[in-house]
Amino acid sequence: MMKLRRRTPPGAMSCHQVGEVLQQYLDGHIDADSASRIEVHLDECRRCGMEADTYERIKSTLAAQRPQVPDEAVARLREFGERLARGEEPTSP
Repeated sequence: MMKLRRRTPPGAMSCHQVGEVLQQYLDGHIDADSASRIEVHLDECRRCGMEADTYERIKSTLAAQRPQVPDEAVARLREFGERLARGEEPTSP
């Protein structure tokens, strides 16, 4: 049985191309021209559009469940990172 493949119009992105950059697009880490081309593909391709929607739902659900980190813990982590950046030995907690 021969599989029918959808032809990608010139200048348009294929499902494979969109899949390679979808996470970067959803995180807002992609240039405007590429984002525009991805949006066109997501509007036209149900499968890719559903995949993007699923990623967005997972991302928002995880963000909503993120626990608050105490300011004291953030300050200790920042201090630890600064010591490492200066080449100092880490100290025990």
